Amino acid sequence: MNAVQTYRYLQPSALRAAGLDLQTCGGPAANPRFFAGFLTAPAASAAGLLAVAEVARTRYHQPVNPASLDPVVTGSRGRLRFESFSGCCGVYARMDVLPAGLDGEISSHGTTNVDVNPPLREALARVGGIEPLHVAVGPDDLTVSTMDGSVVERKVPLPGRWLRGFAEVHVLTAGFEPRAEIAAAEAATFLRRLPAANDRSVLWAVPAGRTLRLTSRPVPGAVCLAGAGRLAALRGVLRHARTLRVYGPAVRAGSPAVPSTWELDTGALRLSLTLSPEPYRGFSGEGAALAALAGDDVVDDAELVGALLNWDPTIDVAALADASALPDERVRAALAQLGTAGRVGYDVADGAYFHRVMPYDAGRVERDNPRLVGARALVERGAVERDGEDATVRTDAEVYRVRRHPDGAHSCTCRWWARHRGQRGPCRHALAVSMVAAPVEALS
Repeated sequence: MNAVQTYRYLQPSALRAAGLDLQTCGGPAANPRFFAGFLTAPAASAAGLLAVAEVARTRYHQPVNPASLDPVVTGSRGRLRFESFSGCCGVYARMDVLPAGLDGEISSHGTTNVDVNPPLREALARVGGIEPLHVAVGPDDLTVSTMDGSVVERKVPLPGRWLRGFAEVHVLTAGFEPRAEIAAAEAATFLRRLPAANDRSVLWAVPAGRTLRLTSRPVPGAVCLAGAGRLAALRGVLRHARTLRVYGPAVRAGSPAVPSTWELDTGALRLSLTLSPEPYRGFSGEGAALAALAGDDVVDDAELVGALLNWDPTIDVAALADASALPDERVRAALAQLGTAGRVGYDVADGAYFHRVMPYDAGRVERDNPRLVGARALVERGAVERDGEDATVRTDAEVYRVRRHPDGAHSCTCRWWARHRGQRGPCRHALAVSMVAAPVEALS
């Protein structure tokens, strides 16, 4: 199902003799020009944009015809970001063109989704050496200058799964820490040794001297690598990179599969791929954002925090807490709520949130999260009976027992929890217990 979002463009995107004219929906003013200038690493930038587009048109699980979906482009202070999800929503790709990669002025800001169809991919593939690459994002154009002719691009609606994916990815990656950093030469060797593209196994990468080694079992400090072939999109940028950095949550022996982020840094730009815990799992169904969305005040908080967002390269949670007079945990929950509309993302390299421009629809949270709707219905019916740290939840047909563990996680006797063991967010019964216990508990 596609998201109900309306974007207005003055004309189609096109590659003309003067450059790539890439239309944007704009930010606070109608179709503003938010960047005009050169990309200082043209070959790397072209390869990175091709990688983001390649992820958008690929389904890694049960491959079918190319998805042909449009990357999302955001311009903010000192930075251009290109983002996409794979057709199966199990890979999130982002290219950040950093201040060192921009020779021009970002005078405003905005977000749009743009086409990267075959003619444009062919033009970008021919960019190399010292050939200049000029980008101008404006009221009637986003121009990326190459030495070739022009091509008219078509836009498509932003998929609803992408918005759900944005909401989940930023909550998941906010818990990541840097786990390894290796030089590009070692990274090339490591990537060459990975299993074939159709391999669906879950492996673990462990720092070993100047490189990484693979193991079949998790150990402390390891990073999950599920479906190693999904890293193929990194290869086009590898020859321009200085380092490969890997990020993930803390794991221990016996840990289940978890998401991870793999990032190439050229100095002028960063290309990252965030992989879902298993190849068949799309981010849009992970349920990571549910706990943060369960607070009674989260909708009002999101309206307040959203009005305070600015276009700094990173969002300062502490500064937002001061400005809004809200505690940090409620600010983070508000950012999760805004993330359901795609207005907030998370950058693991900066360890901070960032801002996009997309229409905010508070009702989308209910439409996209039936477990949240079900939990609220249970609370309204008085179906939750607290018993110390545990609780009983009564539905029309069944009685479930929810236990709270020392680490704050919940388990339940329902079939959802038995199937997923908490790996895809809380069940509606555990979510209802969190709501009754204390709204803030779900946010910690």
